[in-house]
Amino acid sequence: MSVVQLTDANFESEVLEAAAAVLVDVWAQWCGPCRLMAPLMDWAATEYAGRLAVGKLEADPNPASRDRLAVQGLPTLVLFRAGEELARHEGAMAQPQLKAFLDAHL
Repeated sequence: MSVVQLTDANFESEVLEAAAAVLVDVWAQWCGPCRLMAPLMDWAATEYAGRLAVGKLEADPNPASRDRLAVQGLPTLVLFRAGEELARHEGAMAQPQLKAFLDAHL
């Protein structure tokens, strides 16, 4: 399973209307910790295939979705199920932390 590129145009259909749980990674190109998290999004998409969709939302070109999520810092991970926010984590984390975060909510 691959990571979906989220935009203001597809956020509602890909995240809020999705049947499965969706992990949204809000990031920016200029954000070093965001770049460190990128391989973990690919890992999560593969590891949790069938249980979780993973999408990356670039903050700067998608202000409507970024502001709708009330993002305070980058990276921000937001986990959704049935259009509702289940959990949120701000800042970078290692793979064991990401696994614990996902396992606690899936």
